[in-house]
Amino acid sequence: MNYHRAWVDGKILRYFLNSTIVVVSSVVASAFFSFCMAYAVARMKGKLVPLALVAVTAGMVVPIHTTLLPNFIWFSYFRLIDTHLALIIPYIAFTLSFNTLVYIGQLRTLPRSMEESAFIDGCSWPRILWSIVAPMSVPATVTVFVMTFLNNWNEFIMAYTYLATDNLRTLPFSMIKFQGEYRSDYAIQFACMFLVAVVPLVLYFFFSRRIMAGVTAGALKG
Repeated sequence: MNYHRAWVDGKILRYFLNSTIVVVSSVVASAFFSFCMAYAVARMKGKLVPLALVAVTAGMVVPIHTTLLPNFIWFSYFRLIDTHLALIIPYIAFTLSFNTLVYIGQLRTLPRSMEESAFIDGCSWPRILWSIVAPMSVPATVTVFVMTFLNNWNEFIMAYTYLATDNLRTLPFSMIKFQGEYRSDYAIQFACMFLVAVVPLVLYFFFSRRIMAGVTAGALKG
């Protein structure tokens, strides 16, 4: 009974579709941009390498709360408030640094000889990147996809700030629909929590080993 009410009154299916659109779009875009950034940094030579790493890492020390108001002003100016783009853009921005570092650790373990051989044979750099480097970076890619998915799937603060229309809201909103001013229906809220957590739990169960392999890539190489 509680699960039925959570599914119907909590609009699980509608919110699930919205979350899927936002999260999948942000995950794919973040993985693409972070892979390109990581390849550039990992193959750089000279004194600018530490500076590039500092610039990449700096994005991890910016709290989400400090960007809510400036982002709201900018999104209002460009009429992005109450759209999925208002979530996709910051979701990409806040996951780029971590994802880039994961890819850098993986790419630094890959031999450059294969890339150099392919270049001598007449391969262009884009083809080398996507036909040779990307397949060898699968452990890092799996880590990036799963970690970014989990982070964005459960995010609520930005979704609560930038979304006003009920038809555009994401899954975490299903839980607060049963929270009143003076009382809350905890049984249905827990049912919603379980339904929201099913997809992340399944992903982590199947990809936990690959996540650890991607995170620890490059740890043994100086």
